[in-house]
Amino acid sequence: MRRPSPPSWLPLDPYVLALLGTVGLAALFPARGAGATVAQGVATGAVALLFFLYGARLSTREALDGLRHWRLHLTVLTCTFVVFPVLGLAARALVPSVLTPPLHSGLLFLCVVPSTIQSSIAFTSIARGNVPAAICAGSFSSLAGIVLTPLLAAGLLAGGTGGSSSGSVLKIALQLLLPFLLGQLLRPRLGGFLVRHKAVLGYVDRGSILFVVYTAFSAGMAAGIWHRVSAGRLGGLLAVEAVLLAVMLLVTWYGAKRLGFGRADRIAIQFAGSKKSLAAGLPMASVLFGAQASLVVLPLMLFHQMQLMVCAVLARRRARDAGAAGGVPAEAELPAGRVAEVSPGPQHPEPRAR
Repeated sequence: MRRPSPPSWLPLDPYVLALLGTVGLAALFPARGAGATVAQGVATGAVALLFFLYGARLSTREALDGLRHWRLHLTVLTCTFVVFPVLGLAARALVPSVLTPPLHSGLLFLCVVPSTIQSSIAFTSIARGNVPAAICAGSFSSLAGIVLTPLLAAGLLAGGTGGSSSGSVLKIALQLLLPFLLGQLLRPRLGGFLVRHKAVLGYVDRGSILFVVYTAFSAGMAAGIWHRVSAGRLGGLLAVEAVLLAVMLLVTWYGAKRLGFGRADRIAIQFAGSKKSLAAGLPMASVLFGAQASLVVLPLMLFHQMQLMVCAVLARRRARDAGAAGGVPAEAELPAGRVAEVSPGPQHPEPRAR
């Protein structure tokens, strides 16, 4: 007799569980003293390696080919880097009644992070939307985020990024943008190697991010940051993020309709324009915020799991609506419990069913 599987509407993201386990490890055994200095140096190298690999994997030619659908990509970029930040600024009215200033800074940082790629593609495929458009839109958002996220964070979070705006931009240029450009230059030579060792590089990606999280949360423990957050504040943060996600899902769906996009394009816009990349945001936060990063990334970690759960339900509802309207049946749906974002690098056109 087969064991019943978890409900399809409850996506269990193993990587989020690994992140939570890393946070717990940092809480119990934080790096201190000389160990913290070494850990910070390794984390800096891990972040540079991450963005070097992102640059080496991103196909510039494929991204340029996708410019033919420029209205859709511009819509997604506007949602990601304009509408989201505006809503984040509006949430400042909730300080200090609902959110503390550090939690609002984390929420605002969430709002300037680029969109996801893999999970956006997977949900778009499940909902029978325009998958190639989702691939290009996610890639453009990830590429634009290399520049726009640090600039927006430095401008909107003045005083919270561990230095001046010019200093933050310089750190980003040295630790993120320079390795990314180097990866792009070496991509013709590394292409075969990256294809042959794709699985291993995926572990390098995720392992590097886990180490960055451990270092950031260790620094937060040493600075006593977590004593500033109560259960009530966390509940308020979850409520605010639920409203933020709901508003963006409505804006992307009905806004795309008003702009004249067809159903398949609206699905791609909704899933690419309403989500945020945990894999891209974590290393950027470690560079921008230093010891404050542990509290800043908390809203992003919570929002990441929330968006997976909500979008899993929504994607299947869109697929049922398409079937009821006589749409083409989906050949294979990706189980909602298997949707997880590995890295902000480009992915295959179709999500794999695992």
